Amino acid sequence: MSRGFTDPAPLTDAASLTDTESRTDTESRTDTEYRSPAPPNPAPQTGPAARPGLRARLAAYGRLAKLDMFDFYLCVPLVWTLLATELRLGGVELATLGLFLAGLAGVLAAVMAFDDITGYKDGSDAANYAAADGLRKLDRKPLLAGTLTLRQASVFAWGGLVWGSLMWTAAVAVAPHRPLWAVLLAPVALAMSVQYSWGLNLSYHGFGELVIAGCPMLYVAVPYGLLTGGLGGSVMVQVALFGMWPILVSAYSNSADVDGDRAVGRRTIAATVSAPVNKAFIGTLTAVDIVLILGSSAVGLTPWWFAVVLAPLVALRVRQYSGFVRSDNPLLARRRGVHIQRTGVLLLLLINLVP
Repeated sequence: MSRGFTDPAPLTDAASLTDTESRTDTESRTDTEYRSPAPPNPAPQTGPAARPGLRARLAAYGRLAKLDMFDFYLCVPLVWTLLATELRLGGVELATLGLFLAGLAGVLAAVMAFDDITGYKDGSDAANYAAADGLRKLDRKPLLAGTLTLRQASVFAWGGLVWGSLMWTAAVAVAPHRPLWAVLLAPVALAMSVQYSWGLNLSYHGFGELVIAGCPMLYVAVPYGLLTGGLGGSVMVQVALFGMWPILVSAYSNSADVDGDRAVGRRTIAATVSAPVNKAFIGTLTAVDIVLILGSSAVGLTPWWFAVVLAPLVALRVRQYSGFVRSDNPLLARRRGVHIQRTGVLLLLLINLVP
């Protein structure tokens, strides 16, 4: 989410596949089948066999929630910087944004936990970690490592979902504006997120790329709409970019995971079409990203210097795609995409703070 909606699984070898291994697309799997996995160096998961201390237990839940993956949380500072200066320290605005952030933490925790539960049940996580020959840190998967039980993970996932729902409901209740589109899209964002690799398993039915791009866009559009009542042209450009950048990470991850996705019936673009068509698809996404940056300034949706400030991203994006076409190394391109995404958000924050 191919890895989950975001499921890092960093490598222990710094020279290997990626140094951030925070993949922004979820390794979708089906939860209709249960078989006991045989993880590398399996740890028993029965009863209170290994009751860790409070600190160790909390750390395990943190790993289950993938708290070190901060990319989606960047929507909140982005929305805050998009606000007019006089609104940034308003009490109602800060309360609304704080409640949205609290809810987002619950939603994302549920997404990650459900993804691990599905991967544990269908055995795909065990197979992937065994195939990694020890390069992936097993403690990134508390269920495989035996530090959490399936029941504990399930309670945590449902708790996160309930918490996220309550906090987002509260955010809507206290928001200074309640445009119908924002009120309706909030539960859509929640439902799409958690059912990427659980429930409806949207990525199994060809909707994975839509979820990966669409949900981040909603994470920006919904709170901004609740705070201001609408979306201007320049804001919509940044909403679109915040969704384009994750898909230009996950598309490369999917390209690396074609065989595994095909084996479990996950219908990503990469697993559905031929390699040349997949490269053309990624090339199209790359072109759309560049057009959004340069074209928005050209037509006046954003100031002329918007394209100038983001020009380094255009060069990096061209390097990312051309390198992939030449070397056929999707994981290197994925790593570059992570850096481009984080650099891009930082530049947007700086742009928005300019008076």
